[in-house]
Order: sequence, then structure tokens, then C-alpha cells
Amino acid sequence: MAHEGNVITELTTDHREVEEIFGRIEALPPGDKNRKVYADQATMELVRHSVAEEEYLYPAVRQYLPNGDTVADKEIDDHSKAEQIMKDLESCEASDAEFDRLIGMLMSEVRSHIADEEENLFPMLRTTASAGTLDELGDKVRQAKKLAPTRPHPSAPDKPPANKLLAPGGGLVDRLRDAMTGRGKKD
Repeated sequence: MAHEGNVITELTTDHREVEEIFGRIEALPPGDKNRKVYADQATMELVRHSVAEEEYLYPAVRQYLPNGDTVADKEIDDHSKAEQIMKDLESCEASDAEFDRLIGMLMSEVRSHIADEEENLFPMLRTTASAGTLDELGDKVRQAKKLAPTRPHPSAPDKPPANKLLAPGGGLVDRLRDAMTGRGKKD
């Protein structure tokens, strides 16, 4: 899918990509090794997406929405829950009984979060932030995703400035590990 446009378009495109990966997981029978490959792909996309939102979207939410602190804190809490599930999922193979439970929890948590953002947060932000601001945020989010980690780090900072300082280094290490192990790639 094309990644371009304002922050809302960019993040909605990410949502559709993750949903597509979830559909691939659901289409495979329990225990199929490709379920793990797709779970790793979903995790990589979700972590990059979450880091970019925490670096740029949620500070903008705090700035532009009247109840921005409350909204941003709730979104970050949603991310924390999903990130812990992804961390637990890392150590599971598709053949593990725990894998199906965890991937089901992750899909439910992420789908709920996506619905909330698309039905509530994005419309509110669209009415309170200028088109130029939304475009600028889209550019920043795209750049952040290029450098973001690809593995869950539940204890990493989730608010600026610490997250902006630490994410690129963690992202580099994660991408090196992924390249060396072939994580997220089919055999």
C-alpha cells in the first residue's frame, strides 16, 4: 500500500496493512508455521507504528485536543497492553498452545484500538489541527517508522523526549537482529 499524505492517511494505511496480516494468520490452520512468520510481520509493523505514534501523534493530540492528555494517555496504555502481548508472543512457536491464545488477544486488542482511533481520535484531530500540521505530522511519522524498533520493548520510554532519543538506536539493533535471523520472512 502507498504510504503518503497526512498523518491520518498514513496511520490508516498502516491499520489496513496490519489487518491484512491478521487475515493471513486467521486463514491458516492452528499450528501452521507460517502463522508465526505472519505474527512476526504484524509485530514488526505494530511496533514501528506505535513508536511513531508515541513520538509524534500523541504529543499533537495533547496539544490540539481539549482533552488531549486523557486521550493520549489512554492510547499509550492501549499500546502498552499490546506490546506486552507481543513480547509474550515472541517466545512462542505456532505449534505452542499459548500461541493461539496470545495471537487472539493481540488481534482483539489491536482491532479495538484501531476502531477507537479511526472512529474517535482521527475525526477529532482532523477538526482541531490544520491541514498543514497533519501533513507535517505525516512526514514525521513516515521518517520515525524508518528508524523505529521492530521488536517489542515494554520497558522502553513511551513519551518524548526519551522515546525520540532511544528509539533509533533500538531500531538499528532490532533491524540487525531481524536480518541475521530472517525474522518475519518465509523459508
